[in-house]
Amino acid sequence: MDWSEEQTALAEELLRKAEEFGADLAGLVSADRLKNGPSERLFPKMRDHARDHFAEQITTGLPHGAVKWEPEEKTVLVFAVSHPEDKPEMDWWCGEVNPPGNKLLAEISRKLKAYIEEQHPDIHVYPKPYHVEKGGIYLKDAAVEAGLGCMGRNNLLITPEYGAKVRLRAVGLSVELPSSGPVEFDPCQSCARPCADACPKGAFSETVYTKAETGLCRLPAREGDYYRKLCALEMEENEKTAPLELVLEYADEPMPVIRYCRACEFSCGYRGSREPAKADV
Repeated sequence: MDWSEEQTALAEELLRKAEEFGADLAGLVSADRLKNGPSERLFPKMRDHARDHFAEQITTGLPHGAVKWEPEEKTVLVFAVSHPEDKPEMDWWCGEVNPPGNKLLAEISRKLKAYIEEQHPDIHVYPKPYHVEKGGIYLKDAAVEAGLGCMGRNNLLITPEYGAKVRLRAVGLSVELPSSGPVEFDPCQSCARPCADACPKGAFSETVYTKAETGLCRLPAREGDYYRKLCALEMEENEKTAPLELVLEYADEPMPVIRYCRACEFSCGYRGSREPAKADV
């Protein structure tokens, strides 16, 4: 498709603003390219998805795993913030308090919406929540198509700049804009895959899905050997064993502080061009 100078300029403007508002990475992708994408098509075939506790949180009125798109959505702006190892508190849940990382992502969405509605009032903006069950999209699929990185063998987005240590969010736009991806980048091809050995629940220990069974080329962890249920069990244990700690910023009494597992992130063999090197011990 041939893009006008106005469309190209607008795309550059919005990506620049996303980074000005706090995003470390940002990209654009056509909503049509994401609709009924690989994750959404795979979801009904996933083992144990019917017993997924997220099914209880559906607010879209759609089947579990289905994405709700607004009729006017033409383009998705997906953005990422870096989550380095020395800032683990970015996704710590202190009681029911929203983690700092989530707050930052939500604030970037709010600023983008306010800016676009003020500067381009003919464009409708649809901030996406994190969970598909609540109106979100499959963020890793969107990030890959928008050129932020590739899907890794650890079933995480791997970015050239920050490796796997990023957090994602997106907003939908009622205007057609040129996509910024995908890109040719794949650090997993020659990697020994330490992420698979690092998983405390062995979530990569067996082939769960095959191309013949699913009819899909893009499988979880690329080879179909990521079992989502085992990963969820680890997260449930993280919640049940969360220690009580006094966090005066949020409360006067001790509250559970949940530190979710990040073993597959921390063990990734690709660190990223912008991530500081680990200090010598």
